[in-house]
Amino acid sequence: MDGIDRLEQAQKDFQFATKETIENAKWNPDPIQEREGFADLLTYVAGNGARTILVENASRFARDLAVQLTGHEMLKQLGYELIPVDAPKHFTDDTPTATMVRQILGAVSEFEKAQVVSKLKAARTRKRTETGKCEGRKSHKELDPALAREAKQFRLVGYTLAKVSSMLFEQGYKTSSGKAFAPAQISRLIA
Repeated sequence: MDGIDRLEQAQKDFQFATKETIENAKWNPDPIQEREGFADLLTYVAGNGARTILVENASRFARDLAVQLTGHEMLKQLGYELIPVDAPKHFTDDTPTATMVRQILGAVSEFEKAQVVSKLKAARTRKRTETGKCEGRKSHKELDPALAREAKQFRLVGYTLAKVSSMLFEQGYKTSSGKAFAPAQISRLIA
């Protein structure tokens, strides 16, 4: 009886407990027992007698080949069966061919993730070179160019940063919390 047959039988017998765990989408090379979501899941299944853990697919279990293989082995030693829903026999077949396929698929998944990370880094670098900025929230200067112009004009006239701040506040320019800009903010705004 394979994992899917066991799942279907358990559903018929109503002898199963469910828990959905969603982890941050960021790539996480940490061992599975150190990942918060998976640690919660292990605690949950240890407390209810469940012996089978379903994952969307093997690469969602772990994208790093070493983490995937050691994580699967750890679960086996603890007495849990790990079943990727898209390929139920992925972890259960213990033939040399199945082991090789698992390792190749894990390596491909790790490679694809590294490629995506590399492309995103190159794109961020290119964008930063072109525009001077790539990440982070927009500055007041970017959000409200009129504010920056007003601040510069007041400063050119000779007003102190504190006076510029109060004059801008009187004209309706304020921070997101409704307060006047601090002198340091005005300094960055006119830089």
